[in-house]
Parts: sequence; C-alpha cells; structure tokens
Amino acid sequence: MHCDRIWRNARLATLAGDGLGEIEAGVVAAADGRILYAGPTADAPALDAPEIVDCEGRWITPGLIDPHTHLVYAGDRAAEFEQRLAGASYEEIARAGGGIVSTMRATRAASQADLTTAALPRLDALLAEGVSTVEVKSGYGLTLAGELKQLRAARALGEVRPVRVVTTLLAAHATPPEFRNDPDGYIEEVCERIIPAAAAEGLADQVDAFCETIGFTPAQVRKVFEAARRHGLPLKLHAEQLSNLGGAALAAEFGALSADHLEYLDEAGVAAMARGGTTAVLLPGAFYATRERQPPPIEALRRHGVPMALATDSNPGTSPLTSVLLVMNLAATLFRLTVPECLAGVTREAARALGLLAEIGSLEAGKRCDLAIWDIERPAELVYRMGFNPLHARVWRGECVR
Repeated sequence: MHCDRIWRNARLATLAGDGLGEIEAGVVAAADGRILYAGPTADAPALDAPEIVDCEGRWITPGLIDPHTHLVYAGDRAAEFEQRLAGASYEEIARAGGGIVSTMRATRAASQADLTTAALPRLDALLAEGVSTVEVKSGYGLTLAGELKQLRAARALGEVRPVRVVTTLLAAHATPPEFRNDPDGYIEEVCERIIPAAAAEGLADQVDAFCETIGFTPAQVRKVFEAARRHGLPLKLHAEQLSNLGGAALAAEFGALSADHLEYLDEAGVAAMARGGTTAVLLPGAFYATRERQPPPIEALRRHGVPMALATDSNPGTSPLTSVLLVMNLAATLFRLTVPECLAGVTREAARALGLLAEIGSLEAGKRCDLAIWDIERPAELVYRMGFNPLHARVWRGECVR
C-alpha cells in the first residue's frame, strides 16, 4: 500500500468505538490527507511511503477538537471579573448593561480585519495544544451587518492557519439595545433577515441560541430553530446554564447536534437528549470562572447514554480560557469525569457535537489525518497536569504543521 507518510513506532489512542482504543505498538499511514491505516503494526498491510516518521514510542491521539468557542470578539471584560470577585453575579452584571452587550459595543466598533487579528492569538493557543478543529460563534454583533462581519472574520481564521473552522450563527445571544423593549421584534429580525442572509452567503455551518432567563424563552428559541431548519442549518443550543427552562428538551425535539452548559438539566431533559441523539457539551471553564455550585448531572447523562463532549467556551466574560488541556483537568476535577471520558470529550464526542464524526474525532481509515503526537508515558498525563503542554507535533490533513 503506497502512502504519502507513515508514523511508526507509536502508541495509539484511536478513540474508535468505546474507550480510548489503546494500541501499544502501532502505526498510522496516510495519503491525500486521509488515514489509510491506523492500528497494530503486526496487523498492518505492506506499507511504503517517501516519508517515514519514527515516533520513538510517543503517543498519537486524534487531533483535538474545541466544539464551543466565542473566539471572535473585540475588547475584554476584566472589570467584570473584578465585579464578580466583589460578589456580583453574572446575571446582575448582565442586567446592569454589562456582559454580552458590553462585548457587543466593542465588537461593533471593530473592523472585520481587526476581529480576525485579535482572535489569532487565542486560536494559536489552542493550536499549540494539538487542536485541529475549532467551532467559532458569532453573537456579539447583534445586527445583520455585525453578525455577518463576525462570521466572515471567523472564516478568515481558517484561511491563515492550518485548522478547520466551523462557524455558528448565534444572533439569538442577547437582545441588543435597539430592541431593548421588543425582544420578539429582535427574534423576528433574526429569523427573517439574519439567518437567511447568513445561509445565502454560506457563512454559517450551524445555528445556536441562548435559552435562559437573561437570554431568550423557549418559545422564542423555537422560532429561531424553525427558521434555521427552513434554511437547512443544523442546530445547537446554550441550555440550562443558570436555570431550567427546558431548553435541552427543546433542542432534542429538533434533533439538535448538541445542548451546551447543562448545569440545571433535569432527568427529563437528559432522557429527551438521549431520545433525540443530542450530545451534551460540558463547559467546565465557565462553571469555574463564574463560581457555579451546581455541576451538570453527570451520572444521569451516563445512565441514559448521552455522549459528553468538552469545550473551552472561550469568551471574554465567563470563560477567558484557551486551553483544551486545562478543560480536561477541570472536567475531571470539578465534574468527576474519567480520563477516557475527558479524552473522548475533546476528540470523538466533540466531533459528534459538530456533526463531523464521519470525518474526524478518531484514528480510523477514511477519516482526515488530523493527529496530535505527545511526549507522555500514558494518556492520563494529558488530563492530570495543569499548565504543562507535552505536545510534540501537530499533524493536519497529513502534514506536520508544528
């Protein structure tokens, strides 16, 4: 079998099937940016390639995936961080004119080029930890022009860095000042103008909304989902972060790819997600930064077989985090996820949350050859260390890019 490149003398965590899929003596072969073989050396077909990489016993995992970020924005909210330290809640800050609307003002004032430039250091921090695919949301423009500007800036990230960028239209993130007393009017704007325009220009891969007491009601979100469905766009939802409005069940009703946050999710919502095939995306960075006390119902999610992905939720206000490795540690420490659950959460289940499991997320023949090669002795090191990055090399579509 002729290949472009072979990685030999490696230990593999394939993440294929259930668990880690550990292989002590493994090899990966790729051609045209896709995996031809990933498995035990002893079972490999005859392989030849112009380039053979000796991994010297290092571990190879799939390239990591961050399935929930808000990387594109202007300004910062360090002052709000200080307010929270002094005892103010996220909800109190938002209702006083801070929060999302604060970032909206700075983002509206920035050019598209400025937004891309500002996001690059945040993206580079993720890439330096082995990330190959990242989801980026809009939601800080809150006008037709502003939302499209954010989406274009996000698309541009994938043109200047070797990474797959999945764009998500989050126009239903907050009610902008222009519609302060008319949130239904803003939802109509989202449904009748913003979603159609984003779909027509091919700028959005999926649509999200914030279903919360300081966001939008389930009835309003339903209208957003119906509009997205008319334009053939997959769905996601911020749900049950601060209260239980039944958003996760609504997402499941529409067959959403994921429901994210989920601290206040109840058993009925978990069961609905299981029936709807909706992945849970857990965001321990936001839980930590906002000092929440109620973790997501991990045992119920396990019991019902709901897949659990992990993400940074990188944003300026409630999760100023650009480390997927730290996310795994937080998930293990704060939510009591196991090592296999954490690693699956940033590979296989993260791919599932983006509707890309057929393409990425595990080391299997036919999938994109996105690899992370690690200087570690066992996979648990990726979860238990804090502030330490053991990445040796990042491979994107069969090419070493670090």
